[in-house]
Amino acid sequence: MNYPVWYVPTVGGGILIALVAIVHVFVSHFAVGGGLYLVMAERKAIREKSADIMAFVKKHTKFFMLLTMVFGGLTGVAIWFVISLIHPAATSLLIHTFVFGWATEWVFFLVEIVALFVYFYTFGKMDDRTHQTIGWIYFGAAWMSLFLINGIIDFMLTPGTWISNNNFWSGFFNPTFWPSLFFRSFMSFMLAGCYGFLTATFLEDEATRHRMIRYSGVWALVSLLLSIPAGWWYLMVLPSPAAKLVSGASPTIKRAIMTGAFSLAALAGVLIALILLNPKARTRGLIVLVMVSAMGYMGAFEWTREAARRPYVVNEVMYSNGILAKDIERINQEGFLKNAKWVQHKEITEANQLEAGRELFLHQCFACHSVGGFNNDIVSRTKNMSFGAMRKYLATIHDKRYFMPPFVGNDAELKALAAYLTAGLHKKPLTDDGAAAGDRGKLLYEENCAACHSADSIKPKMAGWDLSKVRKSLDTLPTLNPAMPDYTAPPADKDAMAGYLFSLNNPGAAAPAAGNAGAKLFEDNCAPCHSMKQLKPKMTGWTREQTRSALDKLSALNAAMPDYDGTEAEKDALADYMVQQTGGAK
Repeated sequence: MNYPVWYVPTVGGGILIALVAIVHVFVSHFAVGGGLYLVMAERKAIREKSADIMAFVKKHTKFFMLLTMVFGGLTGVAIWFVISLIHPAATSLLIHTFVFGWATEWVFFLVEIVALFVYFYTFGKMDDRTHQTIGWIYFGAAWMSLFLINGIIDFMLTPGTWISNNNFWSGFFNPTFWPSLFFRSFMSFMLAGCYGFLTATFLEDEATRHRMIRYSGVWALVSLLLSIPAGWWYLMVLPSPAAKLVSGASPTIKRAIMTGAFSLAALAGVLIALILLNPKARTRGLIVLVMVSAMGYMGAFEWTREAARRPYVVNEVMYSNGILAKDIERINQEGFLKNAKWVQHKEITEANQLEAGRELFLHQCFACHSVGGFNNDIVSRTKNMSFGAMRKYLATIHDKRYFMPPFVGNDAELKALAAYLTAGLHKKPLTDDGAAAGDRGKLLYEENCAACHSADSIKPKMAGWDLSKVRKSLDTLPTLNPAMPDYTAPPADKDAMAGYLFSLNNPGAAAPAAGNAGAKLFEDNCAPCHSMKQLKPKMTGWTREQTRSALDKLSALNAAMPDYDGTEAEKDALADYMVQQTGGAK
């Protein structure tokens, strides 16, 4: 909140960081493992007195230098540029905490550059022993860069006792430092072998090509197998909240882990095939599959590590939106906008409520959510919620979904954010949920239908329909007319609109309630993540007893769902409503 927000609505800041960082991770880890690969491959050429292998090593070094020094250097600068724009508060915290660590890493990086240039340009121009010494200097400097950056990166996930003492070494040698260092080292060697596959396929001499493919395969396979226990060690030392997210409480992490598992299986299987099968099976197509699988494995790890910090960017210290955990109580009392330096509205009035809500969204939500984009789109995730339901959801958002930061601010600011997310994004009314169904239904009709259908034109088409038929039609609009899109409102909104439509031909009929207690409970507690349309096929055939029993053990059904802490009466009402909507047996 102390910095301006770089607003890229359809992309979102998180996805930009992920794209740049993951690309750089592939290159930077290759820069470490590839240094050892080059030295060992050169030793193989010297030991076997093979001019062909030595020529391959020189050619591979050129590829290595261009990829790691040129492209890797560019992506490294890009990371600093992107994180300073998207997460300036976190960037500032890391720089001020580890300024001498960063400075030391940059010294080692300079040694890497000089050593690699000397190594490449002196092939055949100095004795073998001296040339290999240069190669070892490069690898040592590259691995020390990994050593230093590893401590800083893992501090963000497990700051450990730094939280209480603010000591550099406590933060650097944090609880995940050593397992992460071993895992990343083995991953670096594995990637080096995979890149060796890639360049070896371009060798013209068939015998040398197969020798180096096999050599790279053994290198990559052994490194891959060693990375597995190191990765398991890493998981075992995660703090409880992060471990829970990794074990299934976060849907995005669950998908990343599945990707990593499939990539690991494919990578190990293909590597074994490349080593053991007929040399004719060592095609470029399989090599590409190796590279894709290796990147999937590494990418899944990085995504999981990043996501396991949620809702923090520095665990237990700073939330993903840049708000320090220690400041929340004070800000809740004083107000967020009053403390934010880069906002236009310091106080909320009826006239500026939506604009103030937009500023609150930018500073508290945009770090993770795009607006109309493909990553955590806030528009699609809020479309099923009314103003009242949104207010209640925001007040307990961190309790219901741990990986989301709590709303920070006073009650007027919470209402303003709820207004922006409903009225601002979806043009929904800022009315109480208890409004009469007729009035509310008419307003919903005007917002969603009147642009194409007037009430007078729709009235004769629905003559003779009973209320249940009108209500059912709102769930199946495209079957009535393929030109009509689905109406994806919450059930309570559909009930209200159905009441209004029914009253057009039955003006004396009593207006139905805006939604029974179960519908309201579903909207408040379930609709943020599940639409009834999604749940219906999963619950087809469920009895009322099954549905009621499930509400007592939601986390056991799916670790990503929090337990429902409503009263027994509320659970009964919610179960009755869900059975009614899904067609279950009573």
